[in-house]
Amino acid sequence: MKLQGEDRILRPSGVFFRQGSKVVAERITAVEGVVEEPGKLTVKSLLVGEDVLMLEAFKAKGMVDPVHQHDDHESVAYLIKGRMRLVIGGEEFVAEAGDCWIHPRGVPHFSEALEDCIQIEVKSPPRKTWMSADH
Repeated sequence: MKLQGEDRILRPSGVFFRQGSKVVAERITAVEGVVEEPGKLTVKSLLVGEDVLMLEAFKAKGMVDPVHQHDDHESVAYLIKGRMRLVIGGEEFVAEAGDCWIHPRGVPHFSEALEDCIQIEVKSPPRKTWMSADH
């Protein structure tokens, strides 16, 4: 099932600061209606503003995020730890810690964690694209 309409819209956090270590990670079961491998992807929704969402994602080695696209927002990501194979709009890249990329609206993309990975992702406007086993 894919989140639709109002279910995708995230409300602002209402705080200026948050300790990331205190944010509970959600175990993700699907992104944009595409089922994820159980236990391989967790997300912390760190902060939400009027126009932006910042999240931290952990992807376990071997996790393949199937092809999907976002029609109502764009995302930029920064890899903190690990190595990841990316295919964005038909172009293939291998990202290492310190690399960044963009998922424009409507562009199909997928990734494969070549190692355990931690990434920061920023979405604008803020949209919830995932289903969770926890919430």
